Amino acid sequence: MTDSPKPVTLENDPLAPYMIAPAWQAGGLLFLSGQASIGADGSIVGAGDIDAQIAQTFANIERVLAAGGSDLSKVVKVTIYLTDMGNFPKILEARKRWFTPPYPADTTVEVKGLALPELMVEIDVIASV
Repeated sequence: MTDSPKPVTLENDPLAPYMIAPAWQAGGLLFLSGQASIGADGSIVGAGDIDAQIAQTFANIERVLAAGGSDLSKVVKVTIYLTDMGNFPKILEARKRWFTPPYPADTTVEVKGLALPELMVEIDVIASV
């Protein structure tokens, strides 16, 4: 019998008003919803500051991974959405800061906009549990 997929939940979930699960665990994998620079209280962190937004986004990713029984060392796939590809060098710095070799598979794309106009980056990941 295989395990049924199950949602990951958080206390003070900033995505709850948008009717989004922070993540789902299916088998041995954890699929995170896109994380952005949103504090636990739902406020935007670092409006206009890509470094602050990347840091908060990764803090949110770490929080969801922990709630699902995983961590950054188990991330196998990353998808990054940037509103300005001019910030791509900041993404390279972030990869060095939050990941170690062998680095996860990655897709980075530029988008016209994200869910909230102040957001400059959104990242979703897949990790093993």
